Amino acid sequence: MRSILVPIDEGEALSSTLQSAVLIAEQWGSYLEGLYVRLDVAGAIAVMGMGSPVLIEDFRRDEWVRVQEAHAQFDRFLADRKVRVGGAFGNGPTARFRAEAPPGEAFVGQHARLFDLTVLAQAGRDRPSKQEALLETVLFESGRPILLAPPMPPERLGETIVVAWNGSTETARTLAFARPFLERAKRTVVLSVEGGMVDGPSGEEVVEYLGRTGITAEPRHVLQHHGIGETILEEARRLEADLLVKGAYTQSRLRQMVFGGATRLILSMAHLPVLMAH
Repeated sequence: MRSILVPIDEGEALSSTLQSAVLIAEQWGSYLEGLYVRLDVAGAIAVMGMGSPVLIEDFRRDEWVRVQEAHAQFDRFLADRKVRVGGAFGNGPTARFRAEAPPGEAFVGQHARLFDLTVLAQAGRDRPSKQEALLETVLFESGRPILLAPPMPPERLGETIVVAWNGSTETARTLAFARPFLERAKRTVVLSVEGGMVDGPSGEEVVEYLGRTGITAEPRHVLQHHGIGETILEEARRLEADLLVKGAYTQSRLRQMVFGGATRLILSMAHLPVLMAH
């Protein structure tokens, strides 16, 4: 995890997002890039049907103010945690703030292909649709894992890991991405939920596989308490986990939007950092 992307917005969860990224950067001496996610002004104005030059200039002026505020918050946060901003990579964690990227989520999904991990905030109550669009763009377009930061800044990350295993290819792929964390964890639990499995290896078989690679883990199979997503989060809390590893959207995204699903619930309700991939 030597390179970490943090899409920056002025939302309420920025402190938790940065804290999650710094906890990882401190472990690996990572390069951390804060990428300001610019609003697609032209698209937004076209949707509203108002394209006057005065209005466009007002949008751009307001955005510049937000960029400056986000940059200042980024620098202050990292300075408080002794992370060098603008230093040469290779001697402890370093960081850079970037604001000149093209607007919209599409560029973030493409740019994330150059990073080992992208750290994102949960879809907050202030701007849920925008954050959901960014999360799903990075999940589906980057080919890389994301780390979903919880609402409150975590104090630790990766000491006790719960792998939410359901037998799927998405979870197998996420498990592979999680290997650097698993190798450093003090405890790893492979959790499976009754009624939440697809055709594929069992949790016990995953524990055997991990053991052959030098990673000690323990299996845990439980009944559903209320639903699959709720059960995973309840078990993670009971085990005092500080990282959840879960494949994203084993069911189709459309089905989960209509009927609900474990991924959508965890994206909005997780109380701990969540490593996800599709």
